[in-house]
Parts: sequence; structure tokens; C-alpha cells
Amino acid sequence: MSQNLLEQLRKYTVVVADTGDMEAMEKFHPQDATTNPSLITTVAQMPQYQPIVDGVLTDAHKELGDRASDKDVANLAFKRLAIAFGKKILEIIPGRVSTEVDARLSYDTEKTIAQAREIIGRYKKENVNPDRILIKIASTWEGIRAAEVLEKEGIHINMTLLFGLHQAIAAADARATLISPFVGRILDWYKKDTGKDYQGADDPGVQSVTRIYNYFKKFGYKTVVMGASFRNIGEIRELAGCDLLTISPQFLGELEKTEGDLPRKLSPEAARAMKIEKLNVDKATFDRMHAADRMATDKLKEGIEGFTSALVNLEKLLAKRLAELESRAPAAV
Repeated sequence: MSQNLLEQLRKYTVVVADTGDMEAMEKFHPQDATTNPSLITTVAQMPQYQPIVDGVLTDAHKELGDRASDKDVANLAFKRLAIAFGKKILEIIPGRVSTEVDARLSYDTEKTIAQAREIIGRYKKENVNPDRILIKIASTWEGIRAAEVLEKEGIHINMTLLFGLHQAIAAADARATLISPFVGRILDWYKKDTGKDYQGADDPGVQSVTRIYNYFKKFGYKTVVMGASFRNIGEIRELAGCDLLTISPQFLGELEKTEGDLPRKLSPEAARAMKIEKLNVDKATFDRMHAADRMATDKLKEGIEGFTSALVNLEKLLAKRLAELESRAPAAV
């Protein structure tokens, strides 16, 4: 009996759900799940998850007291919402969930460390094993330095918004647990910059992740690679064998419906046989390589701004919902 592409992919690669929608997770049975501010904002507006949102708002109001402003309550609730969703997700999946540090802290090492500790502390209070949590941090030099400190404390890090080899090597040197290079966003940039279309192995995003994967395996890094942000299943097919791939429900469904052979494209054995130059990425090298990589510079800035905008929208959404709850039943909030 022939197997669909999703079944074959699972033989080589850990499949992660790129969504906050728990119904989708129950359907596709991923090992792990990852969310970001945009996904959490989307899910928070779905009617089936309104009880979670309302519960977080109610608890935040009780914690701060009646004198707290709606803005303060919404701000606390937004911090707690990702954890509330994370806890629910962990009831569905067997592996780990990624929870993101506020993107507005991306260039502040100390505040990133503090918030990561706070997130882990909150999960512990909810009786969640910290080993099941990955803290997502943007792959700035400051974020990578925060990851180095946190990993020494036993807090596992997922370096996100990663677009260049310099970011990947610096993250691996800092012993980050996992990195998330953004395949589709890299493709978007090159299509806009060159006006060309790219398919299969010619896709710049595929090439970037392939280069990072081979570098890590060649030099024996323990940091694992999780390709993210796909635009089509062709990109996923080209990265079969990558340690992990985080895939949206749309593409999980497409893979499940598609028959045919899915050969392994990436493997540690093949990487170890390659001739690859070892690089030393200190801050000066990082800054120089980042400045020379227009794509990485543009997409990191754009990604941080996008996640920041999503957080602001989520805070506004929560403040509006809080006002609705108070107008309906003041005594209940």
C-alpha cells in the first residue's frame, strides 16, 4: 500500500504544527507545536477558544484588583494567554510547545532573560514540566546572548526569525536547543528583489536551510534545525530529512492527501562527507555578515516589527473583550 507524503515525511523528520488551533493539532497529531504572536491573535478571536481568553482576563483582573485599568489588565492577560494556550496544547501533543518572548525585547538581553524566566516560572506554577517548553527568542545578537545564559540554566531555547548562516552559527555556538530558519520569508524576499520565480532545489529558502543543516551536521552541533514558514509543499519535499519542520494545517492537509514517493534529501551522513569551511562568528563577524546580507537584515527587522504589531493588536483585542465582559456582568470580572 502506498503512503501519502505526510506519512513518509514522518520517517525522516519530526513534524511540528505551525498553529495555535488545537482542533488542527488533534486532526494531524504532530509531535510538537509552535506558535507566534500572529497565530495567538488569530486563535484568540475564534469563538471556540473564547472561554480560554475570558478565563485569562478574569484571572488577570482578580490578580491586579479593581483599581487596575483595563489597559493594565489586558497587558497582564496578554502575557498569560500564550501560556494558557501552551498548557492546552500540551494536553494534545506528546512533545514540546514553543512560547515566544515579547518581540519588543529583541534587542535587550537582560529583559529577554527576565521574561523567559518568568514564562518558565508560570508554566511551573501550572505544573508543566519545563523540559516540554521551548522559549522563542528573535535571532538578534542580543537575543542569542540571552539564549546562551538561559541554556546554561536549563531553559530550552528556540531561536526564531532566523534568515542567515551567521545567525545560525552564533545560535549553535550559544548552545541553543533549536533554530527556526524561515524558508518562505526568504523566498518572498528574493522573488520581490529579483522578479524571478523559484522552484524546488532552486528556492533560496530551501538552499539556506540546506546549507545550515549541512553545516551543523558536518561540525557536530547539537542544536537542531527546524525549517519554518513554508509557501508550498515543494519546499517541504526538498527539506525531507531536516531534523524538524513546522508546517501549517493547510500544508499538513495537502501532504496527507498527496500520494507519491518522498525521497530523503538531507542526512547527517551526506553532510559529514562534504567539504565545508568552519567559521568563527564573534560579534564583529556577526555584524559584518548581517550588514552584508540584505535579505537577512530586511527580514529580521520586518519580522520583529510584524510580531510587535501583532502583540499590540492582541493587547487591544483583550482590552476590548474585557470591556465587553465588564459591561455584561461587572460582578463576574
